[in-house]
Amino acid sequence: MKSVRGIGSHSSEGSLRDYWTDGSVARLCATLSELTGVVVELRDERGIVLDPDQDAEFFGGAIKPIEDGAEVFPVRLGSEGGAVIGSVVIGSGGDIARPMLDRMGSLLASMVAEMTSDVSELRLRVKEIEVLYKLNALLVSGGRVDETLELALESGLDTLDLDAGAIMLLPEDSEGLTKVDKEDELVRSASIGLSESWLSSPMPLSEGREIDRASLAGKVTVVEDLLEDERILARDQVEREGLRSFLGTGMVFDGHPIGVIRLYSRSVRKFSGAERRLIRSIGQSAAMAVEQARLIKMKARERRTQRSLKIAATVQKRMMPDTLPAVEQLDIAARFRPSFQIAGDFYDVFEVRDKVGILVGDVVGKGVVAGLLMSAVRATLRAYAELSDDLSRVMARTNEALHRDTTVSEFATIWYGVFDPETNELCYVTAGHEPPVVLTQREDGRWSHRMLTGIGLVAGVQDNEEYVMERVVLEKDQVVVAYTDGMMDALDFTGERFGRQRLISAVVETLNEEPDASAERVIERIFWHLRQFTGLQPQTDDETIVVMRAR
Repeated sequence: MKSVRGIGSHSSEGSLRDYWTDGSVARLCATLSELTGVVVELRDERGIVLDPDQDAEFFGGAIKPIEDGAEVFPVRLGSEGGAVIGSVVIGSGGDIARPMLDRMGSLLASMVAEMTSDVSELRLRVKEIEVLYKLNALLVSGGRVDETLELALESGLDTLDLDAGAIMLLPEDSEGLTKVDKEDELVRSASIGLSESWLSSPMPLSEGREIDRASLAGKVTVVEDLLEDERILARDQVEREGLRSFLGTGMVFDGHPIGVIRLYSRSVRKFSGAERRLIRSIGQSAAMAVEQARLIKMKARERRTQRSLKIAATVQKRMMPDTLPAVEQLDIAARFRPSFQIAGDFYDVFEVRDKVGILVGDVVGKGVVAGLLMSAVRATLRAYAELSDDLSRVMARTNEALHRDTTVSEFATIWYGVFDPETNELCYVTAGHEPPVVLTQREDGRWSHRMLTGIGLVAGVQDNEEYVMERVVLEKDQVVVAYTDGMMDALDFTGERFGRQRLISAVVETLNEEPDASAERVIERIFWHLRQFTGLQPQTDDETIVVMRAR
């Protein structure tokens, strides 16, 4: 197997050294060598043995010859046909049968390949978070559409390591593609690495514009080899332009087609699921940017206002979960009442690594900017939550992202908790948010309460802020109520606030009357008490509440 293609040559996809961390795999190879008496080596794509005690930045030296009788097992990035980025070499000799050694080599190579794929996926996910946050920050600040589209295109090409691309927009009032054989109904808005003759050609990329129509239907379209795919028109022009692979998606907002993103590679390329998700996310954010810019250009104030409300309300509705995860050990319910069509409050309940994440937050201000900032904060925290069980780190990175890409007047209060169904443990962290209340029934039947206080400044105000993760184990029938300040700030006709004590009393009264009351029933009674208190007074602030009851 020493003649396996790719061993000893440099791979354009990278090297095993690019995924080097603490050298644990190389140390495992050294340990196996000691145990078996057979040389077990981990090598990079050039054939250089990776020393577990050597820094990846300083790998060098000559290629060590592979002894006669040794077997070489290639390490591939991604799928079976992925690029060879290194190898595992199993020497000859020793007292272990060759089939067992070969099995060990194959398993080692598979393990290393899986680890590098995981690292690659994680790096792409982090890049995705950075790209989407930058795009959302431009949206919040009202950035120009051409600036946003250029950023979207540059980010897509850079993150996916592609060579050329373009973003093409439909006319503002268009409902989709009408012409089959011409490209002139799409307007070029951004392009990189493509010639003028290619961009101005009236001939579409595919027959019947199949690729564009699929993209505008919300799909991610892939052509691994433009010169071999039967759908592609004018292959001679494709060859002159030096293009080989294609990745594209539509820019669709609220079901309305905005345009298409087309990215190209100058070599044959396969695209992973993570890469396809990234281009879809960029397309969605770019579509939102275009729609936002079109709102700003509207001359009629009423039309502009109504349009912006519709967009923001649609975005906000999409941010709220339609259904909550079903957890046998935890009864959970939530309610959100905006004071205007667009709100700054938000909540989320989602599954995260066999646990349940609960998020309640309040962004400063109201209107379109607050709604967009809310979506950015929620998406950022949720993305970081997928990467770490350390809630303090999740909140700290969310704070850093918010601080970096917003103005001093834009910030948010956040309470984020994670419930473990296996242990009934609730871990939580707060960023300047109102502390949730925990209610416990005592032996005499009366209900006592305490606050889930936490340490941490509101998110977005100060960089390098530290947040402390707290833990509490929920006992059977304990009730946890998380809320925003709008619940307490509701006013009666005299101007008196509803306040936290009335909120707690409403829960206690409900539990005394209905000991087995569900979380949804508790919320219903809270809002009943709130309406009794405020009467006909208008709602002054967004009202959001999440109730959890341990079962």
